[in-house]
Amino acid sequence: MFIQTESTPNPNSLKFILDDHEICSEPVEYNAGEENINSKLAEKLLKIDGIDKILFNKNFISINKSKFTWDQLKATILHEISDFIGSGIPILDTENEVDEINTVEFDDADIEVVKNIHNILVSKIRPAVMQDGGDIKFKKYDEGIVSLALQGSCAGCPSATLTLKNGVENMLKHHIPEVKKVEQII
Repeated sequence: MFIQTESTPNPNSLKFILDDHEICSEPVEYNAGEENINSKLAEKLLKIDGIDKILFNKNFISINKSKFTWDQLKATILHEISDFIGSGIPILDTENEVDEINTVEFDDADIEVVKNIHNILVSKIRPAVMQDGGDIKFKKYDEGIVSLALQGSCAGCPSATLTLKNGVENMLKHHIPEVKKVEQII
């Protein structure tokens, strides 16, 4: 299997692109120290010293590091991914398909606004962010404030605030007058 690597705007994150191999239909993120991980590959990768986060997406894995250089880590990561894919074991034990709107905190009276925010995130914003190895999860809507969690390459990225304010917030405000502000939550 050919695995291509691609840099992201976050210098501590790298994308590992798996040609002709679909991992999941929705992004799934795992963090070091997390329990009950439903992926043997994520467990193996998180055991590598210096790896903090992993985001599985349709055909790539975005990996965030906290120490060492990519030159020191890349060969080990590629070996783990290649061996695992070659084993034939599914990357995810079970597909985590949850209706995303059901995971968002909001007042029932705001359902139409929440649906509109969700639709813009899914159709316009998330695809662009995913190209850089990250993802944005819609967590909460309260009185005009949209709370989003950044994942993958976006987590800890120096340009994350700029992306949220100049990109996401401006787009949502433009299309949905009820949106007053976008904020990042962890």
